[in-house]
Amino acid sequence: MNVFLEVFSNGVLGISIFACFLAQFIKIFTGRYKKLELARIFTSGGMPSSHSSFVTSLATLVGLERGFDSIDFAIVCVFALIIMYDATGVRRAVGKQAAIINQMLDDLHNKKHIEQKKLKELIGHTPKEVLFGAILGITIAIILA
Repeated sequence: MNVFLEVFSNGVLGISIFACFLAQFIKIFTGRYKKLELARIFTSGGMPSSHSSFVTSLATLVGLERGFDSIDFAIVCVFALIIMYDATGVRRAVGKQAAIINQMLDDLHNKKHIEQKKLKELIGHTPKEVLFGAILGITIAIILA
């Protein structure tokens, strides 16, 4: 039981999670259709990147608490960069592939009745979405630290 109390009293973790949830909340206002989309709070992809907000908030807090020249900061920073690279690279590519497959399904569907569930296309992030998620994470960490 003591472990749970320690986890829930960890301010660095709490602020980082808050930055992640705030990014997810902001997504309901930044959808493609220029209208409120409540379902987007539970989806990946979109503006801003909650992954970027989460990891940059964590890295900023570790830097502020342990020093930006510490090994702790270096470790967190490396993992944050890997996560943000993945958000713009691999996950974005998967989203583009889903768009192509969905177009193929539409083409096939026009000629013959095919019941297929469309793949999710909004999986990765654009570099701009990752940048804004990172800025949000750093800002939240500085304000709430």
